[in-house]
Amino acid sequence: MRPRRLVLTTVAVAALAVTATACGPENSDPAPAAASGPATTAAAPAAPAATTAPASAPAPAGAPTAAPATGKPSASAPAQAAGTCATKDVVLTAKAESQAGGYILLTVKAKPGVTCTLAARHPVIAFGSGGIEAAKAEPAAAQPIKLSGSEAAYAGIMTKTTKDNQAIQFGDVIVAVNSPDPDPVSLPIGPTNVDKPIVTNWHSKPAEAVPVH
Repeated sequence: MRPRRLVLTTVAVAALAVTATACGPENSDPAPAAASGPATTAAAPAAPAATTAPASAPAPAGAPTAAPATGKPSASAPAQAAGTCATKDVVLTAKAESQAGGYILLTVKAKPGVTCTLAARHPVIAFGSGGIEAAKAEPAAAQPIKLSGSEAAYAGIMTKTTKDNQAIQFGDVIVAVNSPDPDPVSLPIGPTNVDKPIVTNWHSKPAEAVPVH
């Protein structure tokens, strides 16, 4: 009889457990669900305002504040400041004259846009590669002469001061307006006899530049 009672007891316990599981308390709520309602989205941080670049970056210390000069003279500036004339600053011409037994008249003018002053001296005159130089024809001191525009100065060259027939013939004369001068010029004079030549100072009038020996 005991085995049968044990079986019934076991069946009764199992049935009771099923009933308890199926019939829980009415107010037993399932696990609370997540709170309903619209999800709140965190506001994204505002983008930083664009930084406006300065109109011009400040110049570094010691930098020039103005554009460098171009080196060109301004329209109001003279082409060249007044100074001592060099041969490259002037235009020279030579012309044969018959007065006083014959001589060469030199004429000098400043180049366009140039203003300069002839030194108080005579021009440097030479003939040929051997460098036959003309001596000073006047004992008086020369005077400086300003050249600009159409203003001119004059000097006279007597190419032969000897009385005999001894002479060397040249077709050009080498002239420099100052000494020393790195840019002398050679001027045509035609076949000319040269022996112990002389030259006057620079003068402001051609009549004053006639050489006398």
